[in-house]
Amino acid sequence: MTDMRLTRDGATEVPGPLGEGFPVHHAQDLTRGGTQARIVLGDQVYSLRITRAGKLILTK
Repeated sequence: MTDMRLTRDGATEVPGPLGEGFPVHHAQDLTRGGTQARIVLGDQVYSLRITRAGKLILTK
């Protein structure tokens, strides 16, 4: 099992090659159990969607 630590913003941090010290956000958490979420970067809004096949699509 991988050692994961919870960060202040609710992400998990995975040490080693998988996470390389970067925060890891679970898609199901971002979508609150649904299939879509909005992600804001500056003044741009992106749409994150989980497909039926379990893949992620990020669109502007």
